[in-house]
Amino acid sequence: MNFDAIVVGAGLAGLVATHELTSKGKKVAVVDQENLNNLGGQAFWSFGGLFMVDTPEQRRLGVKDSLELAWQDWNGSAQFDRLDDEDSWAVKWARAYVEFAAGEMHEWTKSHGLRFLPTVGWAERGDLRANGHGNSVPRFHVTWGTGTGVVKPFADYALAAEKTGLVTFFNRHRVDELVITDGAVKGIKGVVLAPDDSPRGVASNRDVVSDFELNCDIVIVTSGGIGGNHDIVRQYWPERMGTAPKTMVTGVPEYVDGRMLDISADAGVRLVNRDRMWHYTEGVQNWDPIWPGHGIRILPGPSSMWFDAIGRRLPNPFLPGYDTLGTLRHLRTDPDISEYDHSWFILTQKIIEKEFALSGSEQNPDITNGDKKEFLKDRLFGKGAPGPVEAFKKYGADFVVADNLEDLVAKMNGLTDAPPLDIEMIREQVDARDSQVDNAYAKDAQVQGMRNARRYIGDRVGRAASPHKLTDPKAGPLIGVKLHILTRKTLGGIQTDLDSRALGHDGNPITGLYAAGEVAGFGGGGVHGYNSLEGTFLANCLFSGLAAVRHAAQTA
Repeated sequence: MNFDAIVVGAGLAGLVATHELTSKGKKVAVVDQENLNNLGGQAFWSFGGLFMVDTPEQRRLGVKDSLELAWQDWNGSAQFDRLDDEDSWAVKWARAYVEFAAGEMHEWTKSHGLRFLPTVGWAERGDLRANGHGNSVPRFHVTWGTGTGVVKPFADYALAAEKTGLVTFFNRHRVDELVITDGAVKGIKGVVLAPDDSPRGVASNRDVVSDFELNCDIVIVTSGGIGGNHDIVRQYWPERMGTAPKTMVTGVPEYVDGRMLDISADAGVRLVNRDRMWHYTEGVQNWDPIWPGHGIRILPGPSSMWFDAIGRRLPNPFLPGYDTLGTLRHLRTDPDISEYDHSWFILTQKIIEKEFALSGSEQNPDITNGDKKEFLKDRLFGKGAPGPVEAFKKYGADFVVADNLEDLVAKMNGLTDAPPLDIEMIREQVDARDSQVDNAYAKDAQVQGMRNARRYIGDRVGRAASPHKLTDPKAGPLIGVKLHILTRKTLGGIQTDLDSRALGHDGNPITGLYAAGEVAGFGGGGVHGYNSLEGTFLANCLFSGLAAVRHAAQTA
């Protein structure tokens, strides 16, 4: 069979690239080691947030955003410090993406049928410095349909193109080699895996039944990252982040194994920034798992109190929803706690009802199904926590509930072999925090942040509980949550130029070879630098997939 291009990986970036190629009449081979049930890859399971700038949704909520402010935030977060080498293309990608996010992105996504919740999320609020890490304003646009909704139009395009003969799916085909001759890609080699009808996300067999080879002068690698492979995560865990946890929960399916990174390197492709990665500190064990070690991230509002493994309140700026990697670094480098792999939230029923969201399309059925009435009823005007959150409180191994602090701490101690939490130490810190909520002002940074959040109508209506004392019986019962490190993303990968062309060890493009999505550090080998601003993972799958095809289609 003759193809104009081969796409390796049927995730979001691969599907965007496939659509852009087939819309120009090109024939595409889509190669993926999983079955067709997994079309869309890990993006299918995401919350579906997109980082966009100065949108109609923001303006309706009174949010004043701009390209200049977003670029300031990106630079303050990325902290690019390898500009002469590994960051040389990443910083160019960053500028190009922010311009896209502030320009054509909103209309482009709308043209593909994407629509967004009326409330814009204020994710990753930062390190409390104006020129430091974090979003100055809400930019997290959640898609109706969550990640499933972001994937759907591009999956539908691919399936429709299959019927017209423009797409051929090679499922259960695992790529083991990029064929590169005289500085140009010539195709791929690998093995065919035994058929497996496992449902989406469920681990499949790796039984080899035969070899395969496909020849083509254009190959686009969109194979994803490392989050499902704890061995690779630990191998590249950076020294600046302390030691890797002994135990972690897994935020992506098992097939997110990072294999194509080393396969690409073996073929002469340059990999950069492998020491940069993104893992969450608010992971909980899924009581109803789909893949091995399945963890879910809590997307916290601003009010839960956060304690380390020995019962000390985390210092500023390590507040819920503020500085993900800063918090991770603190937990893994503080010598008093680095041997422990967990931390704690203490909150109230009032807080969990208003502030807890769970990452994942399956954990947000109202948004995933596009049920606006259910969303309004449950999230904004309903009583009680959303159903999936309440289920975790009831069935989750990391949740305990009690009517008073003493009983709560006793139950928390029952969840760990670490030194027991001291009730008096916890009580002293809770009482000190509670003393700060009697007035509309406070010296406690977290309480200041809670009140700041409620000045934004999106948070006040649906995301930030009214300040109250944790020990107020009317706000109870009290809830304790044991938090684990949850694996998620690599922030480095294949270095690419602004056309998504993969670069060789000499810094020159390898003819015909492209990379997009997470395998390319979401563009340039590390568009995020050291920190993500959230909503930028899916968004840069879209953007880097587009960039690859805008160039490749000219020669395909």
